Amino acid sequence: MIDKTAIIKGDVKLGENVFIGPYSIIEGNIFIDDNTFIDSHVVIKGNVRIGKKNKIYSGARIGFPPQDLKYQGEDTQIIMGDENIIREFVTIHRATGEGGKTIIGNKNFFMAYSHIAHNCKIGNEVIIVNGTQLAGHVEVEDFAFISSNCLIHQFVRIGKYVMIGGGTHVKMDIVPYALVYGAPDAEIKGINSVGLKRRGFEGERLLNIKRAFKVLFFNNLNTTQALNVLKDNFENNEDIEYLIKFIQDSKRGITK
Repeated sequence: MIDKTAIIKGDVKLGENVFIGPYSIIEGNIFIDDNTFIDSHVVIKGNVRIGKKNKIYSGARIGFPPQDLKYQGEDTQIIMGDENIIREFVTIHRATGEGGKTIIGNKNFFMAYSHIAHNCKIGNEVIIVNGTQLAGHVEVEDFAFISSNCLIHQFVRIGKYVMIGGGTHVKMDIVPYALVYGAPDAEIKGINSVGLKRRGFEGERLLNIKRAFKVLFFNNLNTTQALNVLKDNFENNEDIEYLIKFIQDSKRGITK
C-alpha cells in the first residue's frame, strides 16, 4: 500500500495496512502503526512515532527541526497517539533539548495550516481550527476547542473543556471550562456551557462551575481571595478542585 513514487529512507518501520500516497517522503527513525493513512506529498522526517488509525493529509510536515535558535541537532522526538486527523499543510515540529518530546494524544483534529511547535503537549479530543499557531512548550488539555487564527504564546497552558474564539491572542494560562475570546488580549467571558453540555455536564454540576467562575472573575476579588472562597465553599468537589489546582500550578498567571 505504498505508492511507487513515495520515498522511504532510513530506519522506517510500518505496521499493517499503512497507506502512503504519491510523492510522500518518510525519512529517519520512523514508526507508523497499523491502519494509518498518509496522503500524497506528506513529509515525515526525524525521530517520529505515529500510532494507529491516523489520517494525515496532503502537504503536512511532521518531525522537522524546531524553529528554535537554541536547537543544536540534539536527539528529540515526536510521539503521536491514535486516530488523529492531520489536515492539509499542518506542521508539527519535534522538540528542542536533548531527549525532549512533542506529544500528541488521541483523537485530535488539527485543521489546515495550523502549527504545533516544539515541545508542545496536546491531550485527547482537542480541536485546533485552520491557521491557529501554537508556540513552543504550549500545553493543551483534553476536549479543548481552539478556533481559527488564534495565536498561543509559548509556555501557555490551556485547561480541559476550554473554548477559544477565533482570532484570539492568548498570552497567559486559560483555566478549565472557560469561554475566551478577544484581540489583542484574551478575556474570560464565562464558562463554555455548550461544550460542557455536549460532554455530559448538567444540573448542579454545571451550576457549581458557573458559581466558581463568578467568584473567580466577576466578584472583584483578587486571585488569592477567590481561591480561598472556592476552597471554603466547594470542598470535595472534583471539578472545582481541579480548577483550583490548575490555577495554583500556573507559572504564567491566568487570563481574566
